[in-house]
Amino acid sequence: MARSNQLTRVNRMLDGATKAAIAEVQPALLKAGNRMADTMRQLAEPSRDSGDLIDSITVTPGGQTTPPYSQPGGEHVVPENQVAITAGNSKVRYPHLVEYGTKKTRAHPFFWPAFRLERKKALASIKRAISKAVRKGAKNGA
Repeated sequence: MARSNQLTRVNRMLDGATKAAIAEVQPALLKAGNRMADTMRQLAEPSRDSGDLIDSITVTPGGQTTPPYSQPGGEHVVPENQVAITAGNSKVRYPHLVEYGTKKTRAHPFFWPAFRLERKKALASIKRAISKAVRKGAKNGA
């Protein structure tokens, strides 16, 4: 079965748009993740004792491993085109106790409030980056 020129052109455009979106979205993910982590650090400031908790908040890009004992989820490899924001490491193993509190200490939430504050901005910037990359890739693939 012969392929039409139009179908070949559309396939090239879609392929170009997909490749461009995958390549261009990582910087937007990192920027949004770093902004969210900065907000987490600011919200964790009232619970500062030594500063270890604040220093343990990290952004891990796709393809890399999160710190051991980090919350939520512990050590794992972050899938491509994702970022993971974690709190804690092998030295700081108590972020969940600060976030949710204990019988003897009240909670100082920092992780989930920052996520809720920054989620809409992060989604918007990531969507803009994807849309821009798709338009650019479709134009270059044509």
